[in-house]
Amino acid sequence: MLKVQEIRELIRLIDESSIDEFTYESNGTKVKMKKNIAEQTIEKANNQVANITEKTEEQSKLVETETKANVHTTEETHAEDKSSVNYDYEIVSPMVGTFYKAPSPESDPYVTLNSEVDESTIVCIVEAMKLFNEIEAEVSGTIVEILVEDGELVEYGQPLFRVKKK
Repeated sequence: MLKVQEIRELIRLIDESSIDEFTYESNGTKVKMKKNIAEQTIEKANNQVANITEKTEEQSKLVETETKANVHTTEETHAEDKSSVNYDYEIVSPMVGTFYKAPSPESDPYVTLNSEVDESTIVCIVEAMKLFNEIEAEVSGTIVEILVEDGELVEYGQPLFRVKKK
């Protein structure tokens, strides 16, 4: 039979480890420990959503502080950009998350300007709640513009790349 101190030590070790469930049986006595993974996952998800919300609110405040002159200039610039870049298709973000142009900081980017892509070519990763989602081009063509920076927070439906179809 385990002593109370031994049970406490087991609880502490299981809690600090990556083990989710532990069972010990000796002389007809059975001790079973199971972590409450669902609550931990929900708590982590809530914290990450709160962080994303804070970042979005900060970005909104920055946008609100722009003067009308700056907004007017930005609109003119975007109008010029659209007319100067000839494209047929925009690859958009399927979710809110963080944009990454490469699988790791040491790796080369998935695509660069003038890269040839087809429907199954991975063009980037969007990370949401520690899940790294590979984004495919969904069209054959050439990347003519990259619209976001590495590590930038992106919104659902936000254009990431512009593609000139083949």
